Amino acid sequence: MTADVRRSDEGRIGWLESSLGGISESIERAVFTEEHARGDGWLQGVDPRAKLMMFLVTVLAVGFTNSVVVLIAVYAILLATARASRVPGDFFIRRVWLGIPFFAGIVVIPALFLVPGPRLFDIPIGSVHLALSAPGVAGAILFVARVGVSVSVAVLLVMTTPWADVLKSLRAIHVPQIFVLILSMTYRYIFLFLHATNGLFLARKSRMVARTSGGEQRRWIAASMGNLTGRAFKMSNDVYAAMMARGFSGQIRTYNADHMQASDWISLGGTLAVAVSALIAQRMLP
Repeated sequence: MTADVRRSDEGRIGWLESSLGGISESIERAVFTEEHARGDGWLQGVDPRAKLMMFLVTVLAVGFTNSVVVLIAVYAILLATARASRVPGDFFIRRVWLGIPFFAGIVVIPALFLVPGPRLFDIPIGSVHLALSAPGVAGAILFVARVGVSVSVAVLLVMTTPWADVLKSLRAIHVPQIFVLILSMTYRYIFLFLHATNGLFLARKSRMVARTSGGEQRRWIAASMGNLTGRAFKMSNDVYAAMMARGFSGQIRTYNADHMQASDWISLGGTLAVAVSALIAQRMLP
């Protein structure tokens, strides 16, 4: 009987443990990425402004590519670049492809059946015919490949560049200051409130000595959401006042004094050559 009650208790608070694990994993992933950006690799040594331009050029080339073969070749180059930058391959691949096929697949589901063209099969369901379109499937594969490669480029940029340097590079290409400021504060607040949420879950778990009903759990979650919202408003005012008191002018500043070297221009030129080659190659392929 005791063992049965214990298993029941564990099942009741399993959601709390899983929430704690998910929050802790998110925090650890953010910390790991920031530390890895300061590692010793090829992309870590490239000027952040050059890396940002390399990212934009590659994403534009991927967006204009209509060949899955070319996208696979570009992705192979990205994997080689990640290896040269000492980015863990399994972590890099999982971070992109565990979610992209699901979310991108949801977007393209209607195209699988609505795009005109030859049908792979036709299943009549009453007055409705469930028919999968061959052009729709080809378009869906191309779309998912484009999204996956583009996200891989973005992940590689963030994993090899400190966040402050990314924001500073955005200002270097004249992205509006208010956009960069909002992006900076959003990132920091997400990280901060992950810590706060983790503390709330941990405090609740340490005080639980009996089973709780579903209604009590829902009331606690609603109260916690309200508490975090109140903290967010108060902290935003306090942080802004502290920033203004210390002379904040809206400009992103870092300790690094970046100067474009010959190697940075070579890296940027090589990326541009790869992008142009990809666009030419997709015209030559059938």
